[in-house]
Amino acid sequence: MPVNSNESSRRHFISKFAKGVVGASLLPSIITAADRKRNVESLSRLNEKYSANDQIQVALIGAGGMGTADANTAITVPGVKLVAACDLYDGRLADAKKKWGNDIFTTRNYNEILDRKDIDAVIIAVPDFWHKEISVAAMNKGKSVYCEKPMVHDVSEGPAVVDAQKRNSKVVYQVGSQGMSSLGNEKARQLLKDGAIGKLNYAEGFWARMSPTGAWQYPIPADASTKTVDWDAYLKNAPKRAFDPLRFFRWRNYKDYGTGVSGDLFVHLFSSLHLVTGSIGPNKVMATGGLRYWKDGREVPDIMLGMFDYPETAIHPAFNLSLRVNFVDGTGGTNYLRMVGSEGSMTVEWDRVTLYRNKVAVDENDPLAAANAAADAAKSYTYHRAEMLSPDKMIYEADKGYKGAHFDHFYNLFNAMRTGGKVAEDPLFGFRAAAPALLCNESYFNNKIIQWDPQNLKVV
Repeated sequence: MPVNSNESSRRHFISKFAKGVVGASLLPSIITAADRKRNVESLSRLNEKYSANDQIQVALIGAGGMGTADANTAITVPGVKLVAACDLYDGRLADAKKKWGNDIFTTRNYNEILDRKDIDAVIIAVPDFWHKEISVAAMNKGKSVYCEKPMVHDVSEGPAVVDAQKRNSKVVYQVGSQGMSSLGNEKARQLLKDGAIGKLNYAEGFWARMSPTGAWQYPIPADASTKTVDWDAYLKNAPKRAFDPLRFFRWRNYKDYGTGVSGDLFVHLFSSLHLVTGSIGPNKVMATGGLRYWKDGREVPDIMLGMFDYPETAIHPAFNLSLRVNFVDGTGGTNYLRMVGSEGSMTVEWDRVTLYRNKVAVDENDPLAAANAAADAAKSYTYHRAEMLSPDKMIYEADKGYKGAHFDHFYNLFNAMRTGGKVAEDPLFGFRAAAPALLCNESYFNNKIIQWDPQNLKVV
C-alpha cells in the first residue's frame, strides 16, 4: 500500500527523532546543522566592510521607546548609518542628538525627512494611526520602509499600503514583527512540515505583562506642553481636542491612536503562526475581555481573549486558534505560541522550540516507540509501581552568540535593499497578520462575531 506524502514525512521525522533520542538518558538541547550555518553567517556579517558610498542611510520617524530600540539595532548592521530623526516632542529630538551625535538632522516634520535625497530608508515607529499615511508617503518618495506593527490602524487602510508598494516596486517594505526573522519560527515551520506533531488541529498563544511600563504607563516629561509638543500635527488625522499629555505619551491606551492589546501583541502571534503554517488568516473572529485593573482612564481592555477559526486550505488542515493577553499578570512576563497536533505539540519562542512527542501504543513503523517497548520488555518482572509519563521532549535552541530576531529582521531589510531580494514580512503578509488582530477590537467593542475573507482581505 503506497504511503502518502504526509505519512512519509511523519515517518521520516520519527526516524530522525528516534536516532537522536534512543540511548540518551537526557534529551539534549540541539540546533540542526542548517541552523548552525545560518547563525554563523549571521555572526560573520559583523566582519563585512562598507565604504561611505556603500552605506545605507536611515532616518527614524518616531523617536520614542520602540523607535529608539529599532534605531539602535539597525545601526549594528554593517553598512548602515542613522542620519536623521523626526519626532513631535522636542525632548526626544534633543535626546536623539545625545544618543547618535550632534551631526544628525532633526525635525518635527516627517516630510522634511522624506524630501532628503541622502536618505535611503525610514524606520516608522509612530503611533499606529499614523502608520498608513507615512508609509504611503515614504514609498511614493522612493524610500524603503521598516514600519512597526501593526502595519495599519484599521483594516480599511491595508490596501493603500499594499498598493503603494506595488506601484513603487523597487521600494522594500518590511513590517516590524521581529519574530518573522527568528530562528525559532523557522525551526517550527520545518518541524511542522516534517510531521513532527502530526496533523495540526489547534494552536494557542499567550502574552502576559506585569510591570507598569508594560501596561503602557509610559512616563510623562515634566516639560510636556503645546510649546514642546506639536499637538496640532499629532491630531491631523484624529478628532480634535484640547492638549492632553496622556493621549500623546500614553497613546496606546486610546482607540483614536492605538490598537489595544490585540494590535500591540496578538499581531506578533498571528505573524508567527502564519509563517509557521503558511496560512493567510482566519475566516471567523471572536473576542471578549475587560478592563480589570488599569482603570486609569484608558479606553481599551487590559485582558483580551480571542478565538479564531482557520479554514482548510491546500497548505494546511482546518484548525482553531485561541489567544490571550493579560496586562496585570502577577506571575511575570510569560509569552508563547503553542501548536498542537495529532501526535504531539511544540511551544515556539523566537530563539527556542520545545517539541513534545506523545507516548502512544507501539507502532512497528515508529522506531522510537519500538525502542521504548524493547527497553520495557528487558526489565525484570518484579513489581514496579506505575509512573507519571510525560511526552518525549526535545529542545531546539539557538547557539550562544545568536544576535536575535530583531537584528536579523533589520539585516533582512537591508540585504533586500542591496540585492533586490525579498523581506520576511512584506505589506501583504503584514496586512494579513494585522487584520485579525484589528478585528478582535471590532468584535470586542461591538460584541459580535466577525466573518473575514482572508483571500480577498475584506469583512464579509
